[in-house]
Amino acid sequence: MAQLSNRLQRLAPSATLAMSQKSSEMKAQGIDVINMSVGEPDFNTPDAIKEAAKKAIDDNFSRYSPVPGYPDLRKAIVAKLKNENQLDYTVNEILVSNGAKQSVCNAVMALVNDGEEVIIPTPYWVSYPQMVLLAGGTPKFVEAGFDQNFKMTPEQLEAAITPKTRMIILCSPSNPTGSVYSKAELKALADVILKHDDLFVLADEIYEHINYIGKHESIAQFPGMKERAIIVNGVSKAYAMTGWRIGYIAAPEWIVKGCNKLQGQYTSGPCSVSQKAAEFAYVADQQCVEDMRQAFERRRNLIVKLAKDIPGLEVNVPEGAFYLFPKCSSFFGKSDGETTINNSTDFAMYLLEKGHVATVGGDAFGDPECFRMSYALSDENIVEAMKRIKEVVAKLK
Repeated sequence: MAQLSNRLQRLAPSATLAMSQKSSEMKAQGIDVINMSVGEPDFNTPDAIKEAAKKAIDDNFSRYSPVPGYPDLRKAIVAKLKNENQLDYTVNEILVSNGAKQSVCNAVMALVNDGEEVIIPTPYWVSYPQMVLLAGGTPKFVEAGFDQNFKMTPEQLEAAITPKTRMIILCSPSNPTGSVYSKAELKALADVILKHDDLFVLADEIYEHINYIGKHESIAQFPGMKERAIIVNGVSKAYAMTGWRIGYIAAPEWIVKGCNKLQGQYTSGPCSVSQKAAEFAYVADQQCVEDMRQAFERRRNLIVKLAKDIPGLEVNVPEGAFYLFPKCSSFFGKSDGETTINNSTDFAMYLLEKGHVATVGGDAFGDPECFRMSYALSDENIVEAMKRIKEVVAKLK
């Protein structure tokens, strides 16, 4: 019987997209579902950025761009890294891709050989291990659970490193947990990495600006780390530009050249109009970023307060991003008389089918005791969603 490639057999479908699809199907049947499953700002792209895109169309930015992106956009990214992060990069150390997702995948594909290990702290964003598998590598999970605020310790990192370890993937602020590594925590991890030759860190900083504890810290700032770090970032979360598909890496030039070679063969440069919009986003007034950050912080405070009021949930206080990752394991083994909850996927499905709130089970993120809720929603929808959740979990005995 005809079969898809072994490469595809290794991959699992995205659980977040699957839950979002199921909630869309229920909505299409006329059911009022509140979707907390997708990691996407609910704001519209700021008007000034949209105007810049319209101007780019009128100015005929309609042809192929260079594979690594327009030089003017890469210059704007270099300036952003210097001004906001005090990091010195050149234009040749920047590669712009079709979203930060492609940026991550490019870096993994460019650096990881068959059988090499990539250390991924759990909980993790669903696509990291799948990308490692796609590259022929082996994901090596380090459990960083609820009790340690979902952050890997330097001792755990050191214990996980073997001669086969090629890369570590760190996401701060984190999807799915909202945890943020402090400067001291990153320095301790950097010290471990620098002890090992040819060990790289992919620093996913896409949630950089959605931070509730002050300044974002990058692991690339420490002496010796710029040569070992691949920073991934983009415009999707900070500027509410998810559909524009612009991400980038900042990395040593030899890595950027490798990713450029790869990207040149399977997508070429990203959308020309989106690049001009992103360039404007980086050089224009940044008040829109702060306005959205403040709204997310208010919602974080609201959802934490409401979640802590639900008996059976254990809740930590996320310091960034727009996710809450509560522990729901106290409900395992319980039933409402019709449905029995055996794991976090069952729990998320129960919330969707009985409470009409779409979330994602923690199994998909490598933490089977928790589940993820995105609070990139209006305050009214957060209040209503938490009310529904409280009502339906009260029926589990």
